[in-house]
Amino acid sequence: MSGIQNLQSYDPFADLGDSGDTGDQQTYIHIRIQQRNGRKTLTTIQGLPATFDQKRMLKIFKKDFACNGTLVDDPELGSVIQLQGDQRTKVLNLLIEEGGIDKKMIKLHGF
Repeated sequence: MSGIQNLQSYDPFADLGDSGDTGDQQTYIHIRIQQRNGRKTLTTIQGLPATFDQKRMLKIFKKDFACNGTLVDDPELGSVIQLQGDQRTKVLNLLIEEGGIDKKMIKLHGF
């Protein structure tokens, strides 16, 4: 009975800390989808590097994907681009091909 070692308490979130969350949001680009009412969806892009002009990127997204969008400034998340519809794969491909961003730096979320 003395050979059981898994009785110690372990906190899986202990190594994250407060600075780990903000660092994760700034290093990765998060592309998410949110369900609106009915069949309507909303694609959000968060964490674009400061080298990209947010307004210019929004204009490029809107023109290339034939959808509407807006730029939202959130106090916690920073500036977030919102696009109408499910544009996740299109945004991913555009950022990799045209933006020169490594695929490892982009997190694709959604159902």
